[in-house]
Amino acid sequence: MEKRRGFEVAKGFEDKEINLPVRKTKYSAGYDVEAAEDCVIPKFNFGDKPTLVKTGIKAYMMDDEYLMLANRSSNPGKKGLVLANSVGIIDKDYYGNPDNDGHIMYAFYNFKNEDVSIKKGDVIGQAIFHKFFITDDDSAEGERVGGFGSTSK
Repeated sequence: MEKRRGFEVAKGFEDKEINLPVRKTKYSAGYDVEAAEDCVIPKFNFGDKPTLVKTGIKAYMMDDEYLMLANRSSNPGKKGLVLANSVGIIDKDYYGNPDNDGHIMYAFYNFKNEDVSIKKGDVIGQAIFHKFFITDDDSAEGERVGGFGSTSK
C-alpha cells in the first residue's frame, strides 16, 4: 500500500510509548495530538518565548498537502493556553528533516496567573490535513535544510 498521509513516531521517541494521533468520532476533521512528556508552561510575562510542547510524532503527506496544527478548543478557557503562532503549518518537506526528523511541537503561551502542568498523554491540540494550491507563476525550487523555523534561513 502506498503511503499517502499519516503519522509516525519521530526519532528519539521510539521507546517513549508515544500514541499516534487519532480521530475520536467519524466526522471529526482533526486528529487529537498528545504531549510526549510532562512539562510546565509558565505564566506569561512580556518578553517570554513560547513553551514548545513535544509530541514525539512526525507527519508525512502528499506533495500538495500540509498539516495544520490547531489548539484544543478547551485550552484557552480551561488552561489559559493559546498558540503563539495562532495556527501551526507543517509542510511536507518538514518530515524527516536533518535537524529534528520532522518532530512536531506545539508553541504555547499561558495567560493564567499560575503555571500550567501538562502531563504525558494529555491531548494538547488537533492536527488537520489540508490541500493547497500554487499560483500560475510559482517558481519555488528551494529545498528545506533544517527543522523548526528553518525556511527563512
